[in-house]
Parts: sequence; C-alpha cells; structure tokens
Amino acid sequence: MTPFPPLVGCFQMGEVELSCLAYAKMYLHASQFPRCSVNGLLLSSSAAGGAVCITDCVPLLHTHLSLAPITQLALTQVDVWCSQTQQRIVGYYQANACASDSRYSSIFFHLTRVPYFLCILLFTHSFLFVFSSPTPCALKIAEKIFEQCNNAVLLMIDGEKMFPGCRVPPIVMYERKDARWALKDKHTIMLRQWEETCSIVNQLFSSGDQALLVDFDSHLDDITKDWTNQKLNAKIMELVSPANGNV
Repeated sequence: MTPFPPLVGCFQMGEVELSCLAYAKMYLHASQFPRCSVNGLLLSSSAAGGAVCITDCVPLLHTHLSLAPITQLALTQVDVWCSQTQQRIVGYYQANACASDSRYSSIFFHLTRVPYFLCILLFTHSFLFVFSSPTPCALKIAEKIFEQCNNAVLLMIDGEKMFPGCRVPPIVMYERKDARWALKDKHTIMLRQWEETCSIVNQLFSSGDQALLVDFDSHLDDITKDWTNQKLNAKIMELVSPANGNV
C-alpha cells in the first residue's frame, strides 16, 4: 500500500497533491541522467492559499546545479512563462546522483581501511540519507522559492528506490517549518492513482518517450529544444485520458 493515500474529499491546509504529469516528468528526468544530480521546479495552476496542487514541473539542470548564473536565468525564464500561462512556482525537486556515479568509488576505497562493522554502519547511513537528503544547493534554491511562496515544498527523489514495479513513490518531501526545512508528514501528501501512474511511466519507457524530455540544460545547448516539453506533456496527458482506461 502506498504511503500516499488517494485523495478523498476536499484538500485541507498543508496538504500537497502531486499529479501524474509532474511525477512522470521528474522520474524521466532523473532516469535520463542517472549518474548526475538533476533538479527542476514544481508548478501549480491553482490559486495561492490552502493546499498545494503540483500540476506540472519544469526540468532544469543535469550539470552544475550550484552554478548561480544559470540557475537564476532558468528561474527568471520559468517565472515569466508561468505568468503567461497562469501558473506559479510552488516548489523545487532534486535527485542526487546515484551510487553508480564513478565519484562514489572513492568511498569504497576508503572503507576498506576501516573495520568491517564500521563499513556496514557507514553504508547503512549513506544508503538511508545520501540519496534523499537535500544538498546545500537544494536548500538555497528552495529558500529562494519560499520567499515568493510561503507554502513551497522541497521534494527529493530517491534514485536508489527508482525501479519498475516500485510499490511506493520514491520521493521524500520537506516543508518550511520553524525557520528550517523539515520532513513533511507523509499522510498529507497525495498522489492520485499510484498504480496507474506507474503504468503510464512504464509505457513511456517502453515506447522510448523518455527521449522527448528536454531540460533547461539541454535547451541552452540547443535553443530549438523546447524546455516547456509541450510534446511530452501531450503524450502523458493522452495516456492519462479516461479513454485509455488509466483513470
């Protein structure tokens, strides 16, 4: 059973709903660059106040996440686009690089020099926290978004838990509380039709549609590429359509 129960009734203050469209694009972004940390912005088409409905996301970077000028350029362009499309930025997502990244090989080298039981302890600690813990970069960008949206959320994707048939969403969400970012109660996070969402993500992979995803990084390399991902959005919404039996 998913820890994010299906939505029943009306939203309450402090609750967050994550749409299939937003989740699918975040998942594709993280999967497209498994050896890199990736990030993006969470968007909402609902009015400010009350619960947060994350209806879409904009994949940003897969290189140099902490490079301030590029991040600021992306934030500015997305903010302008949101004002034109009646959307607003309500959060930030990030997936830290997976253990397959070659830079983690140094950890194995150093652990061979310490007692076995310490190796187990250190690896257990790393597996629990490295992939889902916000980095200083994540906290800094989330803080900037919070200045404009007082119910902004910070979502971390746990790359180590991303696999076909995953029974629970591989995400950890944080909220701003008492001047710091704290883990959000999982019972206030809603993801409609989790099994159907997983099925849609699998269909996208099966048909090779993950190649359609364009992040802001890729757009900077080739400005003809559409970072708003209209083609991919249409494909996902087609799969979400009741006509396809997914909702």
